[in-house]
Order: sequence, then structure tokens, then C-alpha cells
Amino acid sequence: MSKPILTVKQLTKRYGSNTIFENIDLTVNEGDTIVIIGPSGTGKSTLLRCLNLLTKPDGGQIWLDQQEITAKGTDEDRVRQHIGMVFQNFLLFNHLTALENVKLGLVRVKHMPEKAAEQKAMEELTRVGLADRAGHYPGQLSGGQQQRVGIARALAMDPRVMLFDEPTSALDPELIGEVLEVMRKLALDGMTMVVVTHEMGFAREVADRIVFMERGKIVEEGSPDALFYHPKYERTREFLWKITELYGKKEAQS
Repeated sequence: MSKPILTVKQLTKRYGSNTIFENIDLTVNEGDTIVIIGPSGTGKSTLLRCLNLLTKPDGGQIWLDQQEITAKGTDEDRVRQHIGMVFQNFLLFNHLTALENVKLGLVRVKHMPEKAAEQKAMEELTRVGLADRAGHYPGQLSGGQQQRVGIARALAMDPRVMLFDEPTSALDPELIGEVLEVMRKLALDGMTMVVVTHEMGFAREVADRIVFMERGKIVEEGSPDALFYHPKYERTREFLWKITELYGKKEAQS
């Protein structure tokens, strides 16, 4: 039986009087791909940012393995080496090549020697299918290629968990597939992943568990078959029907 890597208990985040989410419980087991879905503005992206401490929660606890990372005095930078994150926007340095973007964290954060860092960066670019673009600058790459560089950059740190915050939302429709294919391969390789996405085909095919959030709460979670074909709640059924219809039309038009 897989052991938990991330354990979230009673997690709460507020901005002033606005509660983003409240009392969230979530367990992510080793090797799991968890897909979080739900309407915009329901706290999905904020939850991801709390998981690697880019955003500080206002209540509750998070454990990485047996370490409580929300405890006072936690080294947040060290936590982020173990919990990688890929954002909606690629956040690459435009003045650095793809290789240099991937290598940067290895040198500055992990203090890896230049030659070893370059070798590791090339390995990760090869892993995402971009070995032949190592010397290209972000402006010379498509959006899908830039996002794959972002994935390689996160993978280079050898994280225990990878977080993906709507990684295809900024891409043209014809570029989405190449990013999802990289993510599928990571899942097959056993990478532990938590993914916020509207790509229902990916969720159905790759997820071990789907979590449906609305209004700052987890409404329902279960296997893809359970949520797509036997949801417990009418609201889950309604959301999945609408989102599948919407994105099905977009795919047909593209």
C-alpha cells in the first residue's frame, strides 16, 4: 500500500474577511496523480500555492512525509526543493536559454557545480523532448515548448511532489497536447502529482483520484469512474456535464 507523501488537515486561507477555502483535508499518496477540478474562484490555485508555502495558510497543517512544513521555523526554500510547481504562465527568464533556465536553480539553490548542473539540466530537457532546443531563448520557443522548459526546471530539483496549476490554460489549443503528453509520461513513471486543470480527458485517463472543489470546500472526491459516471452529488454531475460540453466544443472548433 502506498504511503502518504502530503497530508493536509483543516487547511484554511483567508484574505481579510474573504474566506478562500476552509478546513480542507487531503491526502496525497506516493505515486498518485490527484486532479483538482471546480469553478473559477473556488480556491484551487491558492490551495496549490499553500502546499509548497508560496502562500501562507491561516490555519491547519501540512505534512511532507513525517515533517510538518507549516510548523514555525520551517525552511520554506528547502520545502520548495521537494515540492516543485509549474505555473499557468511559464515564468522563464527571457535573457537565458532553455538550458540556462533549467540549470539556474541547480547552481544557485542546490549549489551544484556548473558542469554537473548542465548535465542534469540536459537530462531533464531530454526528458520533456527538448534536447534540440537547449540553446534557444524563450522568445524562440512556442508556448508549449516554454511550458515544457518550466516542467524540466521543476523536475531538475528532484522533487518528491509536482504541483501543476492549470499548466495548459495559457496555450493555444494545438499546443496543449504536447504538455499533457509529458505529464502523462510523468504519471506513468510514478511521479506524485497534484494537478489543477480543466482538461477532463487528461483527468479521466491519468488521475488516480479527482477532487471537486466549490466555494472553498471539497464537495466530492473519488476515482475518475466514480465522479464521471456515478457522482454522489447533483452539483458534481452538473459541473462535469457543463465543463465536458464546453471543452468538447472548443476542441471541435480548434
